[in-house]
Amino acid sequence: MPRPIAVALLLAAAAPVPAPPAPAAAPTAAIDADGYRALRAIDLRLATIAHRLVTANARLCDRQQPAPGVVLHAIDQYDPDTRAVVRQVFGFVRPVSVEAVVPGGAADRAGLVADDGVVSIDRRPMPAPRTGPKAGDATSATRDAAAAILAAAPTGPSPWVIDRAGATRTLTIDAPAGCRAAFEVLLGPAMAASSDGATVQIGFRFFERYTDEQVAAVVAHELAHTVLRHRARLEAAGVKWGLLSEFGRNGRLFRRTESEADLLGAGLMRNAGYDPAAAVAFWRDHGGDVDGGLFRSRTHPSSRARADAIAAEIATMPADRTVFYRPPLIATRDQPLN
Repeated sequence: MPRPIAVALLLAAAAPVPAPPAPAAAPTAAIDADGYRALRAIDLRLATIAHRLVTANARLCDRQQPAPGVVLHAIDQYDPDTRAVVRQVFGFVRPVSVEAVVPGGAADRAGLVADDGVVSIDRRPMPAPRTGPKAGDATSATRDAAAAILAAAPTGPSPWVIDRAGATRTLTIDAPAGCRAAFEVLLGPAMAASSDGATVQIGFRFFERYTDEQVAAVVAHELAHTVLRHRARLEAAGVKWGLLSEFGRNGRLFRRTESEADLLGAGLMRNAGYDPAAAVAFWRDHGGDVDGGLFRSRTHPSSRARADAIAAEIATMPADRTVFYRPPLIATRDQPLN
C-alpha cells in the first residue's frame, strides 16, 4: 500500500547498499482503526520535522515548492480490503483529503484541518481516481498527481477549495517556499532511510525508537543528499549499484556522498533550530542499530567516523545560532563526482 506523503515541502543512511527506495508496503489487511490512527500520528511527526527543515533551509535550495505544512492522501492508495476502515478513520468526503496538518504551518493558520476533502488547489481541480479494469487496485497515482499540482502552485497566497462535512469553502493559504522534496513513512521492520532525489522515506521503526530531534538527524541527512543532487551526480558518474557498490571507485564515491550528506545535514539541522550535536550523539550512541556495526556496508563510513566528522564540522559553524549558515558544500552541487 503506498503510504500518505507529506507535501511540505539520497541515498540510504541506513540501507546496506545504496539503491532507489523500495515502494512502501505492509500487510494492510492486518491494520485496524487504531493502527491507522497510529500511522497518522507518525506521518504528522515526519511532516512536522520535514516542514521545519525545508522551510528554514529554502534559500539553500535552487529547487523549491510551496510548503503549506500538509499531509495529503487519496482513498485509492489504500488496499481495497481496508477501505471501509480507512473511511471510518479518515472520512474521505473527497477522493483526495487532508491526512494531517503541521501545527503552526501556513495551512494550520488558514484554518485547514485533518479530514478536509480537497476540491482544488490554486484553481486546479484534484485528480479523480482512475477507472477501468484495475480501478479497485491500490495505486499512488491519484495522490502523486495531487502532490504535483501542489508543487506547481506559486508560493505565497493561494486559494484552496475544500469540502468539510459536505460543505465547500475557500481558504487562502499563504505558503512559504521550501526545498522541493517529499517525505513519507516506510512501513516494515527495517531500520531503513533512503531517498531517490525526490522522495525521502524514513522507516517506521525510527519513530518507535527515537526522539524527534534524533529522527531529524536522519531526515536532514537524506534531505542533504537531495540538496546536493547526489543521486543524479552519481548516475552521471556511472557508478554501479548492488554487489559492486562497495568496491573501488564505486565505493569511494558512495562514501564521499554519505560523508557530505552528514556534514550538510548538520548545517540543515542548525538552520532549522535543532541542535546539530544531536547528530553526533545519534551516530555515537545508536549508529550500530542503523549501519549494522561490524557488518555495515562499506559504502558508508563507520558510525564513529561519522560522529567525529560531524563534530568537527559543527566547530566551524557560527556560534550565534541566529546567523543563517550557508555551508561551503552548497557550492559543489553542480560539480561532477570523480
